[in-house]
Parts: sequence; C-alpha cells; structure tokens
Amino acid sequence: MKIHREGTGTILISLFIVLLINIPLFFYSPFLLWFEWVIMFATLVCLGIIIRFFRFPSREMTHDDDAILSGADGTVVAIEEVDEDRFLFEKRIQVSVFMSLHNVHINWFPVSGKVIKDDYYSGRYLIARNPKSSFLNEHTTVIIQPEGREPILVRQIAGFVARRIVCFATEGLDAKQSTQLGFIKFGSRVDILLPLNTEVLVKINDKVRGGITRIARFKD
Repeated sequence: MKIHREGTGTILISLFIVLLINIPLFFYSPFLLWFEWVIMFATLVCLGIIIRFFRFPSREMTHDDDAILSGADGTVVAIEEVDEDRFLFEKRIQVSVFMSLHNVHINWFPVSGKVIKDDYYSGRYLIARNPKSSFLNEHTTVIIQPEGREPILVRQIAGFVARRIVCFATEGLDAKQSTQLGFIKFGSRVDILLPLNTEVLVKINDKVRGGITRIARFKD
C-alpha cells in the first residue's frame, strides 16, 4: 500500500506536531506520568489515522465501456431524479456516494471520454449526507463526454470536515475510466448524474468501491 501524494504535506505537518508535543515529555519529565503516556498514545493514534486516510491501495480496476463505475469508495446515500439546471439543463438520475473518514478518498473517472467541462463553486460546508450539500456546499463539477453516449456529470462535494477538494480533470482532457479524477480530504461525497435511460445497478446503503463497482449501465 502506498501513500497518496496529496497526503505528503499533511502527514509531515502532523508528524512535526506529534514530535513537538512528545519530545518535551522525555526531556522535562524524568518519570513519565500516566497522563503523559495517554497524551503520547493519543497523538500517535491520530498520526496513524491521518496516514491511513491518505492510503493508496493497490487494486484491480474495472474497465467496461458499457458501464458507469462508482467515482468513490463509500455508501450509496441517494438515488433520485433531479433537475440539472446549471450545465445540462435536463432531468438526470443522481447517484450519491458518501465517503466516511474510514474510506479511501481518491476519486475516479466513472467512464472514458473527453472532459468538456470543469467548474469550481465556492460554497458552504454542510454535512455531506445533507441533500442540499449537492448545490450549496463547495464543489467541483466535471462533465465527461463518452464516445457515442450522453455526457456523464461528476460532482465532488466538500463536507462538514472536508475543506479541500483536489480535481485533476481539465477541459479537453481525454479521461480514461478508472483513472484518478481527484481527491477530497477528510470526509465528503461524490454525485454522479446519469442519463434517464441508464439502468441503475445499486441500491441505497450499498457499499461501493471507486473504479470497481458498476453503479449503472448504458442502454443503447
């Protein structure tokens, strides 16, 4: 298992803070008291959690031009018909995946195609499970145009804890299914807006894996 490059700075800062807290305990306390052991243990656990959060596991990715894959690891929290009135101006089926702090937070391209739109919106930080977070929270919108298919919209949404969205997609990019789209730090949500004529393959509360789980299938 590797560590994602987006975690390098955060991990180094966290390590510095842990050392800053714990080194004086050894130099200024000849005998460590119980609460000092607790402090040391707690800081090391926090460091371990942060390192684990930025893990980049090795996995066998799915490649299926007839399917739309999940853009993130997590739990399906919404499957609903919505009006997409900012970019596509039509009804879509929205499938939302909530990422907890325990999930891998890399985001993946659900389909291959040309990136025809990338947009950033600076918004609020509601809890990512809140349905209003899709359009009120800070988010990025990426639209991919698969060859011979209708476009697929992917939205990375910041949550209550997540305060940094990283998006690697740029307009004109030839995106490849199951390659990295971006990263969201510390809990968040990814929405995928599907054409109405797609067959949804997941249910509410299903556990999905980014770049692996088929969430829908194109209907010719």
